[in-house]
Amino acid sequence: MDLGIRGKKALVLGASQGMGAAIARALAREGCDLVLGARGEEALTELAAALKSEHGVSAETYAIDLSDADAVEKLCAHIGNHMQPEILLNNTGGPPPSGAIGVATDVWQRAFQSLFLSTVRITEAAVVGMRARGWGRVLTIASSGVQQPIPNLAVSNSLRPSVIGFSKSLSNEVASDGVTVNVILPGRIATNRMEQIQIANAERQGLPEPEVRAASIREIPAGRFGTAEEFADVAAFLVSAPASYITGSSIRVDGGAIKGI
Repeated sequence: MDLGIRGKKALVLGASQGMGAAIARALAREGCDLVLGARGEEALTELAAALKSEHGVSAETYAIDLSDADAVEKLCAHIGNHMQPEILLNNTGGPPPSGAIGVATDVWQRAFQSLFLSTVRITEAAVVGMRARGWGRVLTIASSGVQQPIPNLAVSNSLRPSVIGFSKSLSNEVASDGVTVNVILPGRIATNRMEQIQIANAERQGLPEPEVRAASIREIPAGRFGTAEEFADVAAFLVSAPASYITGSSIRVDGGAIKGI
């Protein structure tokens, strides 16, 4: 299927590793020009060089810490004055594992800035140009924890639902301008982040990590963790031309792990 996004410019955040990097690769295969944003400058530079070499696309890098409010405002100004992406992939990473009680105030504040406020401000900046051009795609990576809270991820479970509310509200305001706004919900995808969560869960339960991993896999009807590549393929479709009638939706990519309908 031709996704109809060749030559479109995509800003992919959290692009230095994991799902963000996989989505950048998927979009490059479709011919998108890319701006890759993350804190890890070295990894971004290596990925940009690889994508340019393999797919002949433009690939710029932009170092950004989404927990830094001033840095986010500078990025927003750059989006409006220069970058003008037609596709925005919001990917904020996740806060450290923890229960709901005893989390330090600064952890809550940094997570609120990186998970929610950065998404709101960057999306606002990008949508202005999208509406003016009559075409745009906003896709935000959240978590399956917004539908079924994940043990020991209380900060993420608490803050990510606000992103769903913002995205749904925005989608209703910009749909008639040719701009779609969706959220994609990863289940257990084999990334460094998932590895950290598995190790933290093993330590919390006092069990060997392989035993905790096996128990986690047994909870997934598909019988395995997902790959970053198959997650990225779904994301690429959601920002494509054929997905023009999908907006205001939260799409799960979880191997059937969420028990609700």
